[in-house]
Amino acid sequence: MPCPICGPCQGDPASPATGAIRGMINMMQALRKEVVADYAVCVFDASGPTFRDALYTEYKATRSPMPDDLRSQIEPIHEMVDLLGWKVVAVPGVEADDVIATLAHMAAAQGIEVIVSSGDKDLSQLVNEHITIIDTMSGKRRDVAGVTAEFGVPPALMVDYQALVGDTVDNVPGVTKVGPKTAAKWLEEYGSLDNLMANADAIKGVAGNNLREAIASGQLALSRQLVTMKTDCALADYIPGLPAFDDITLDAPDNAGLLPFYEKYGFKGLAMPPSRVQQPRPLQPLPSPCPAKAAICLPTTPPAPWPKKPSTAPWCTTPSSTGPTLTSGSSACRKPRWQPSTPKPTPSTKCVRKSSASLSACKQARPPTSPCGTRGPTPPRNCRWMKCSPASSPGFKTPSTTSWASTSSTTAMCSPTTASRCRATRTTPCCKAMCSKCTSPTT
Repeated sequence: MPCPICGPCQGDPASPATGAIRGMINMMQALRKEVVADYAVCVFDASGPTFRDALYTEYKATRSPMPDDLRSQIEPIHEMVDLLGWKVVAVPGVEADDVIATLAHMAAAQGIEVIVSSGDKDLSQLVNEHITIIDTMSGKRRDVAGVTAEFGVPPALMVDYQALVGDTVDNVPGVTKVGPKTAAKWLEEYGSLDNLMANADAIKGVAGNNLREAIASGQLALSRQLVTMKTDCALADYIPGLPAFDDITLDAPDNAGLLPFYEKYGFKGLAMPPSRVQQPRPLQPLPSPCPAKAAICLPTTPPAPWPKKPSTAPWCTTPSSTGPTLTSGSSACRKPRWQPSTPKPTPSTKCVRKSSASLSACKQARPPTSPCGTRGPTPPRNCRWMKCSPASSPGFKTPSTTSWASTSSTTAMCSPTTASRCRATRTTPCCKAMCSKCTSPTT
């Protein structure tokens, strides 16, 4: 049973289904944000048979019946769409696609740009320079170029294409064993279905035989009738004032009616009125001279034991990766914190990616603590590369005249006769780094 206070409970089998209602709300709200429109109408299929059922008793006969949990959401969806400011239309005797086709052609004839939101590929036959189909679920956009690229034929030939291919969902027969590729090939060669039928004797093979049989039996003509959308539906009783569209002007949402609707179906986040939505507290301005972006506040004057603040910078510093942001005094301060920041060492501009090891070593290089210009088979103790000396790396020979130098880039000393050997072995990361940079001995 649904809760009398909070509405339907999520996961409770006894609660009414609301997934389709919520999905429709999301789609309608997204459309309103993404598409700027002066007129809007939401068209649904009316209950009962249509003229296509009279043409072909097996039309849509293979479809499964609508699930009960989805059927129970149809009326609430109609109510919700109306509350969101959209005109709701359902015309008996025709399908929603026929109503959409009639309104789209009527608007396009008046030079109005038309956007149809649907995932139904059958609506592609409506596309022209004024009519575009968008699919809010997949993000697909079908304009003239999009339809041609997707199906291999322009929108003007989509009725002929659908008549040849048929439709398994709606149980439209089409021509047996003629698929999208064959249909597109025939229409490209002959230009239209009528011209193709006139030259059916020239079509060879099994597909040609099936085409001629479909023509002779009337199956192809029937398929074309079933897939062709009506553009002349009588809509005056449902949308007064046509061909003017004043009756389907997009209205503002009825928030007074939406709140109880959302509460009834358990949409708590949507049901919360704007006055109850928690707003973020405004940031209190920091006292001058601290900038507004400062994050940590400190006493105006540091205690005596603290280091003196730098004379070249104010008592507020901008955030950096070397330490916390320092700001001026504030009543929110509870514990004094201050320390002078040290600049982060800048990597050498001489670093060049020759290998991952050399680049890493180069970025870690720092100026030596003392000169490192002595000569000898091993580097001095304060040399930058003593932990990775050539003498300890396989494949290197260290002449007694080698000059050791510590720089801000990876440098290793070796002889030309052994450099290639080292590059071939590369037994250690250190050897990789040195071989990547070493090109000749320095004497």
